[in-house]
Formats: sequence, C-alpha cells, structure tokens
Amino acid sequence: MTPIDPAVTAPANLMSVDEFWDFVNRPENESKFLELRKGKVIELSRPTRRHGAVTSNMALELGLYARRIGQGYVASNDSGVILVDEPATVVGPDVAYFTDANTFDEIHPKWGEEVPVLAVEVLSPTDKPSAVNEKIEDYLKNGVNIVRLFDYEQRKVTVYRPDRTLSVLKDAEDLTGGDELPGFTCKVADLFRLPAQPFQPPPA
Repeated sequence: MTPIDPAVTAPANLMSVDEFWDFVNRPENESKFLELRKGKVIELSRPTRRHGAVTSNMALELGLYARRIGQGYVASNDSGVILVDEPATVVGPDVAYFTDANTFDEIHPKWGEEVPVLAVEVLSPTDKPSAVNEKIEDYLKNGVNIVRLFDYEQRKVTVYRPDRTLSVLKDAEDLTGGDELPGFTCKVADLFRLPAQPFQPPPA
C-alpha cells in the first residue's frame, strides 16, 4: 500500500515498538493503516478492491497448503511483524506464512518478533518503486526467506530471496514454494481471477 504524504501526525522523536503499539490503538488511529519504519510512523492508503481480491486468493492457496501439510499458518489483513527493535520497524505484509506456532493459543497476542517464512506484498498503482524496494530489502535482511510481489496491473509475480536472486512469473507459469515451502504450487493466473472466470492461458 502507498504511503500517504504528509505522514500521520506523531511525536517527533523516534518511536519504540511499545510506543507504536499504544499509538496505533488510540481511538483516533484505529481505522488507519499505519507502519513504523526506522522509528517513524507512516500512514498507508486504503487498498483497492482488486488488491484485496489478489490478497485473498494468495491467502487461500497458502491456507490450503498449510492444512494439507499440517504445519504453519497464514496471517493476512496487514498483521504486524516486528522486523527490527532499534530503530523500531513494524510492518504489515498483505499476507504472511508463519511456522512459529502449531496451535491458535501459541500465536503471539500482539505482533511478535518471529518473522514469517514468506511475506507477500501487492502493488498499488501509485506505489513508489523506491519505497517498495526498501520494504523488500528490510524483509530479506531481517530473516524473511521469500518475498512475493504481486502486480495485478501486469498479471505477474516477482519472487525475491536473500541471495539477491529473483524470478518473474506470468500467467501460464507455476508459482512454487522452493525448499522453504516444499510441495506448494499454484498457477499464477489463478491468483488474478475469480471463481466464475475460466483459466485461459495466453497465446504462445
């Protein structure tokens, strides 16, 4: 989601994780999309309906995978992830796949410091490339093994890994989980369509 300028009104000093938790839970901020990046509060724009549809499709595929293998769980709706304690960075992936809990009661009641195996971000049409690249870099250098960047305008998925390799996948190709999510696979096209819409591979 796109940062809004100017940033949401917040104290001038750098916030800690605990201070940010208190800040986002103030009544006046409960309906806002907020992240903390290097101690500074950033307000994000509300996502589009297409953004939400792609997010839901990816969460569904990952959820079915987790149930099939009996491991991990999926968090969506920009659930908070603490990437760095100081200067504090708390972000909300559109979708994330975690393996730090086996029961619902074991899931951290707030944000938690265990990073996901996989973080998914869906591009908004007004996203700035520099901001997107910075967020992906923050994920990868703080323990996230895979980042998937969805572009619903161009119907493609870019997959990033900590070794700096990346792959770009389009409609007819398969999105797989690699060593981190063994056995996961789905068609890229399935992530950009609705249940009533038949799959039509692009012409050769």
